[in-house]
Amino acid sequence: MEKYANAKETLLTPDEYLEIFRKSNALLEGHFLLTSGKHSAQYMQCAQVLQYPDRAAILAKGLAMSFRDMEIQTVIGPAMGGILVAHEVAKALGVRALFTERENGSMRLRRGFTLSPGERVLVVEDVITTGGSVREVLTVVQESEAIPVGVGILVDRTGGTVDFGLPMASLIQLHIQAYEALDCPLCAQGIPAIKPGSRKV
Repeated sequence: MEKYANAKETLLTPDEYLEIFRKSNALLEGHFLLTSGKHSAQYMQCAQVLQYPDRAAILAKGLAMSFRDMEIQTVIGPAMGGILVAHEVAKALGVRALFTERENGSMRLRRGFTLSPGERVLVVEDVITTGGSVREVLTVVQESEAIPVGVGILVDRTGGTVDFGLPMASLIQLHIQAYEALDCPLCAQGIPAIKPGSRKV
């Protein structure tokens, strides 16, 4: 990672960020069942990058720079993928980090975490395909009467088509095809679908 030794001072290009993911073996090939319920032949496993603190810091620095002038007080992300992203981005911004969890099927704050009315909050996530988890976190923020000021994503699989109604930034935009289960050509070929996070994925 010597090439990125000065990343604290200089932001990288999208291709350079993507190179970090590739060197970390984060772009997987196969047949994957996504959180959204859709299927895909490729999957970006950000945990492969985030296991390296120096690389995680570089990515978080790049994402944080897009929101540095927005007077953010707290960074929050959904468990599991958003936990490390929230922590590293919060560290880069010099603020605190929280995460939401699902309880009885609903996203909520647990472990004594709270948000105050008027608190300025940045929502982050590792990868989005439909943006569903981010919307759930935004709902948690709004129900706390805190103020969501932006959304930061490491990898945007929608190619920039998702609109949260807030300023949004991503390090990488990918156009990876996702299929509805009934229309999945991989299913038609009889290839078993793997849910990321299982079977060594």
